[in-house]
Amino acid sequence: MTSVVLRPLAAGDSDRLFDWRNRDDVRAYMYSDGVIARETHDRWFAGALAANDRCYWIVEWDAQPVGLANLADISRIHRKATWAYYLADPSTRGKGIGACVEYLMIEKVFGEFALEKLWCEVLVSNEAVWKLHESFGFMREAHFRRHVVKSDGPHDVYGMGLLKTDWLQRRDAARQRLVAKGFRI
Repeated sequence: MTSVVLRPLAAGDSDRLFDWRNRDDVRAYMYSDGVIARETHDRWFAGALAANDRCYWIVEWDAQPVGLANLADISRIHRKATWAYYLADPSTRGKGIGACVEYLMIEKVFGEFALEKLWCEVLVSNEAVWKLHESFGFMREAHFRRHVVKSDGPHDVYGMGLLKTDWLQRRDAARQRLVAKGFRI
């Protein structure tokens, strides 16, 4: 059995995140794909540690840090949040770790945070991720045309949402899929 854990972001994670955020294969799927300067990262990281409307977790696979997951725009009034994640270690890709992160984050949002909706935006070109979201019950709620301008020009973005009621109908099947792949959930 393999395990994926989300541990809270800590002060000692700054250098690791600076390196991860500047990897070409991570920046390719972020809204801003330019190299991040150290001082820009340091300001972002200090804000990440102090934020009240955002939460960050380091993704650990078998006790090794491999990525980052976050919730942003957390609204207790509207009972929703946005989320994103990335796996920075290329050896993790294609092993189901992203699906495990997705499951853990959804559980956290609808359980611990007691929210009713989880929302995300995904570049249309990032087909693997939006298909993964759909496999967990996310629905495309918007198609934002030319929504993000990156170094290679404008990109379309899907806005995707998952309601707690929809998740509860898919939760057991999602868990069973991950257990069948050898994940400890």
